[in-house]
Amino acid sequence: MKIIFNLLNVGLGGNGGSSTIVKSANMLSFLGHDVIIIDGGRNQYTWSPILVDHRVIRNINDIPPADIIIASGIKSLDSTNKSSIRKKVYWCRGWEVWQIPEIKLVHAIKESPTFKIVNSLCLQKKFEEFGIKSYVVRPGYDFDEIFPLNIRKQNKSIILGGLFNSGIKRKSKRTEWIFSTYKKLKEKHNIELIMFGSDGTPTFQLKEYFKNPKINIKNEIYNKCDIWLSPSNLEGLHIAPAEAMLAECPIISTSASMSGTQDYLIHKQTGLISDDNLKDFIRCTEVLIQKKEIRENLGKNAREKIFELGDRKANMERMVKIFQEIK
Repeated sequence: MKIIFNLLNVGLGGNGGSSTIVKSANMLSFLGHDVIIIDGGRNQYTWSPILVDHRVIRNINDIPPADIIIASGIKSLDSTNKSSIRKKVYWCRGWEVWQIPEIKLVHAIKESPTFKIVNSLCLQKKFEEFGIKSYVVRPGYDFDEIFPLNIRKQNKSIILGGLFNSGIKRKSKRTEWIFSTYKKLKEKHNIELIMFGSDGTPTFQLKEYFKNPKINIKNEIYNKCDIWLSPSNLEGLHIAPAEAMLAECPIISTSASMSGTQDYLIHKQTGLISDDNLKDFIRCTEVLIQKKEIRENLGKNAREKIFELGDRKANMERMVKIFQEIK
């Protein structure tokens, strides 16, 4: 099967969304499919190798023939709609209201002739709110890259972990909640904060900060952390908390409808779900700070839950099966 990932007006850069596309394309190629990533400009993604053809396309008419074309974001939906490829798919991985207003986003999705796939339960529920049918296909996980290192027991203090994000576009990540939680609980508990990110550098004093860490460093970060804080409220399938769980680090998220953790976070089984306010988020964090045995049990359950969601191979095989069933 010849498959095109359409990144026209989207592009590849240093972010989790681009990583998902690249790793999905690589796996589909490994499974024997002819995969191309088309883009409007040069590749700016450096997190991992791209093992398929990355091709710069200047005109919709220059899109090569294929069996399937996949819109990777709302800005590549129009060119996907207009392409001559018969089987068109929209793989929605985020509710992109930072790109266009919601009313226009919903209209664009509804009017598109594409087959609708989403990467998470919360996105499927969001589609349902507007009467749009979709199928869930997650990208899968790299079980050989994130795994327990048995170094957490060396901690002399409780280590909190989280993502650092800056700028208006990243406001929904609610990084300030992580800082506020740490600052409040530092008054009573022996805790430290470790973060990583891809844009900007925090001025807030941290134990450690890593910018664009390689995957082996990410694994060490997750393994150092006793608790991973995930207050974000506008996600599809949130990557970092799931990776932390693979390292047996319990997570704390919120009841926000778009927290992006609904696929794997079960309250009091794989982590804690706070009410969607900072006060309760801090309260839940303090519960885990005080209860080592609970942290350890949640962490072990967390890793098993991510295994249930499958690796990249299993999930891309599911995607291909859906492609084959599209009329």
